[in-house]
Amino acid sequence: MSKLSRRDFIRGSMAVGAGVALAAPFSRARGANDAIRLAVVGVGGQGSGHCKYFSGIEGVRLVAVCDADQSYIDRRVEDFKKKDQTIKGYPDVRQLLEDKEIDVITSATPNHWHALVTIWACQAGKDVYIEKPASHEIWEGRKMVEAARKYNRIVQIGTQKRSSEAHPAAFEWIREGHIGKMKWVRGFCYKGRGPNTNGIVYGTNGPNPIPAGVDYNLWCGPADMEPLHRTKLHYVWHWMWNTGNGDIGNQGPHEMDIARWALGDPGLPRRCFSIGGRFGVGETGDVGETANTQIAFFDYKPAPLIFEVRGLPRKKGDRAMDHYRGTRVGDCVQCEGGYFPCDDGGGWVFDNDGNRIKQFSGRGGSGHHENFIKAVRSRKRSDQNADIEVGHLSAALCHMANTSHRLGKKATVDEVRTAIGDNAEMMDSFDRMLEHLVANEVDLEKEPITLGPVLTMDPETERYVGENSEMANMFIKRNYREPFIVPDTV
Repeated sequence: MSKLSRRDFIRGSMAVGAGVALAAPFSRARGANDAIRLAVVGVGGQGSGHCKYFSGIEGVRLVAVCDADQSYIDRRVEDFKKKDQTIKGYPDVRQLLEDKEIDVITSATPNHWHALVTIWACQAGKDVYIEKPASHEIWEGRKMVEAARKYNRIVQIGTQKRSSEAHPAAFEWIREGHIGKMKWVRGFCYKGRGPNTNGIVYGTNGPNPIPAGVDYNLWCGPADMEPLHRTKLHYVWHWMWNTGNGDIGNQGPHEMDIARWALGDPGLPRRCFSIGGRFGVGETGDVGETANTQIAFFDYKPAPLIFEVRGLPRKKGDRAMDHYRGTRVGDCVQCEGGYFPCDDGGGWVFDNDGNRIKQFSGRGGSGHHENFIKAVRSRKRSDQNADIEVGHLSAALCHMANTSHRLGKKATVDEVRTAIGDNAEMMDSFDRMLEHLVANEVDLEKEPITLGPVLTMDPETERYVGENSEMANMFIKRNYREPFIVPDTV
């Protein structure tokens, strides 16, 4: 692994930040015969998929990979060597962005790197496909949008269902009034994160050694460079606030985005609050911080959005997960005369008696990567199915819910019911959550629920206002670690 001196380290950041010397001449429309030279940043689990998917698109040539873990670089280089293809390996994304033989990057880094990688790449004249969630906090998500616009870059968010054929057809049909007015939309992330799953963060007595081959300074990047007090570095970072956003900000952005799409792609809602906690994992040695059970309410008008996360199984000791009208990871649109429960491939519309009315089906967004490449060639944002601003707004909902949760206080069941009041849809979600926790033998006296405050958002400024706003706005933007700083002016 190559090492940078402090002077080179800072010089590299400044060069990328300036966005002038590194700007690549890739603003023209690409012809059908021009190979697009692509690099993948973050090539562990999801990133290895990027290598596979994008290298399989006609006219795209994978030329480089980048990761703070040298073992991941070595694996991907070896993978392509077996195909008689030579690719470059970079441990530092700033070095990769200086490479004039790279036109486009895709990124599957941990969440805390998403914004800075995207902004630096835009400044370097490269188009970006960034994994969800778009950002780690709301403020930096808006900076990603600003960078894409300023440098005329194609930036696509990896919410693949935006390229589904089923969902837009269903939502248009629903908005035509075939089953009456929309009453509410629910998103669901019922995904196993309890004992004996990858949802557990096994703690250690004292700091654990950083895995061999990992440049921990680069891995942490904009995040605090904390000692590793867990047995595993990779993946479980999702459940730590310094680097992740919980499952509402991991799997959740896909379903949150579909729910917002069903509502007509509105901006941020005026009000939001969260109810939840990290339940049923106390005996595992878990030191995770994010909620594994959560309900979030977003006060859209005229139809609200409710999002539900369940990481525990349908009952203690079971492996199967709960479902809502057949959906475990998906959405449900309820209208006056029927409802549409949907997952990746679409679904059936039912009347309120459970009779099938109409089916909407598709490939589940399998053409999403190709859609990005099409827009890269045409230089038309209108060709994109998931522009970065779409991703920013949907990720911001996840951040709003988490902010309410992090500002919350422990509460009894009666106190939560009082806070919910006459909100019938939230009460329904809460009653079902209680049944779920009882089935998992959770003692709410020992593990009380966290009741988050109602937060009020100004959708124009994307900042909180009113009661609790001073504390809530502290979560809008993180304290970045030099020199990995998202700039105020991109």
